[in-house]
Amino acid sequence: MRSVAPHPRPALRVALAAARETRALALGTGVVAETGALFAQYFPGAPAVVVADPDTHALAGEVVRAALERAGVRQERPYLFAERSPHAEMAVVERLAQALRGHVAVPVAVGSGTINDLVKLAAHRTGRESYLCVATAASMDGYTASGASITAGGAKQTFACPAPRVVVADLAVIGRAPPERTAAGYADLLAKVTAGADWVLADALGVEAIDRRAWDIVQGGLREALADPAGARAGEPEPLGRLVEGLMLGGLAMQWAQTSRPASGAEHQFSHLWDMEGHTHRGEAPAHGFKVGVATIAVARLYEALLATDLERLDPGAAARAWAEGGQPDEADLRALFAGTDFVETAVKETRAKAASAAEVRAQLERLRAAWPDLRARLQAQLLSAEELRRRLRLAGAPVEPEEIGLSRARLRASFRRAGLIRRRFTVLDVALRTGLLEPLLENLFGAGGPWDLHAAVKP
Repeated sequence: MRSVAPHPRPALRVALAAARETRALALGTGVVAETGALFAQYFPGAPAVVVADPDTHALAGEVVRAALERAGVRQERPYLFAERSPHAEMAVVERLAQALRGHVAVPVAVGSGTINDLVKLAAHRTGRESYLCVATAASMDGYTASGASITAGGAKQTFACPAPRVVVADLAVIGRAPPERTAAGYADLLAKVTAGADWVLADALGVEAIDRRAWDIVQGGLREALADPAGARAGEPEPLGRLVEGLMLGGLAMQWAQTSRPASGAEHQFSHLWDMEGHTHRGEAPAHGFKVGVATIAVARLYEALLATDLERLDPGAAARAWAEGGQPDEADLRALFAGTDFVETAVKETRAKAASAAEVRAQLERLRAAWPDLRARLQAQLLSAEELRRRLRLAGAPVEPEEIGLSRARLRASFRRAGLIRRRFTVLDVALRTGLLEPLLENLFGAGGPWDLHAAVKP
């Protein structure tokens, strides 16, 4: 295990010790020069092949190749994607895998999220035990996460494959990335606020217990990592370093827990839904972090409306009867709701996985009602207000309104219903649905006078 950071928190050492696949993380200014030594240490005797696109190769690829050469590592000719910005698609994975089958070199991915995912899956499919990643942007938390998010068969899917054995995150390199990449990463890290609230909710209702080690890795230093969005946007070493560390911790926690629950909640379900719907804005898909950031505000507003509700007066019996009489979506409902999409079967399977009888819903809601005073306080302590989220995202340079990523308010409203039905993860969306409060809560958000009043003019 190795960690290099400006001011490493104990959580980083704990996270690396807990990680099942990543063994070393070099984080700091100038650490890209250590790439060769790290490769020789963790892949002894193996040859290397740098994988990059034209931009990332110019940014760091040549420096990485020089570091490998200094360490005496034999290298294959670099693999450069033809596209300046390759897409995370299965056809691109297959092209890379075909090239990797021509030798036995260990890939060295030089890039951000897409290149990392492409290399991660291609390395796995060609029999490599692992690979090394050189991060070039603070754009998402997937560097240290297991699994690759790749579009296949018309839908964004997560394919099982190991995380990199070694990650090199040089703040001098990352600081030269386009500012919007950092903004997207900040938004992805900010989403851990609402993701944490969803886990608190699932734990309190006996659905999914909090893994204390994973929780502490992600949430322990989260507020500190999010403290200076403007500084991170400007590439200042201290706030940028905290942001990068927070993103790396998210992936390491997912390795430990073997699930994305520590870093992903309802806000990611919105993003997954829009990915599966093939949403584009101005000809391309918005950045993952930008979708997640807008969704984080949406989820926070739903929480605010829920927390303003006196759930001690909830009638679990009446809610359970309504659930049995049509509140729970059945297969026919799902096929109608997702008609015309290519992920109907996914919705059916995932919704079925968390189906509940009326008796189960009643017991769950009785537990919710009894726990509400304490649970409400815990959720309020975990969450930031929607307005504070908006303020921080603006400082980071990230979108805050659905229209900024090409979504109408009406489509955002419909997404509240659809997003909870494409993943089996239990979130605030499920609580709103099972209590029968989803529609009243949405009226609070999208009705007259609400923050997303459907009948009000959209502010430019």
